[in-house]
Amino acid sequence: MGFLDKAKEQADKLLDKTDLDEKASGAWDQHGDRVTDAVDQHADRIDQGIDQGSDFVSDRTGGRFDGQLDEGGDRLRDGLDGLDGKDDDFGAATGEADKA
Repeated sequence: MGFLDKAKEQADKLLDKTDLDEKASGAWDQHGDRVTDAVDQHADRIDQGIDQGSDFVSDRTGGRFDGQLDEGGDRLRDGLDGLDGKDDDFGAATGEADKA
């Protein structure tokens, strides 16, 4: 087996999604509760961070990507909010729950 064959074999191991999926699933099983608890406790700070990051990128790009940044921020909030199976973190923290 030559050098390139060994390199390809190693690359295939690194890119094996099955192994990566199993590792991610194992990590979520071990630490998922901690993540959902952190989102529950610090939704207001996470929300601020998302907004600050979006504002920073908007300033740097002259507002060209504001629509995409808003959509990405909303998707991120929805994804984090749904980790515990409830939609109760970001809507309540930002006052949007009162508007609905």
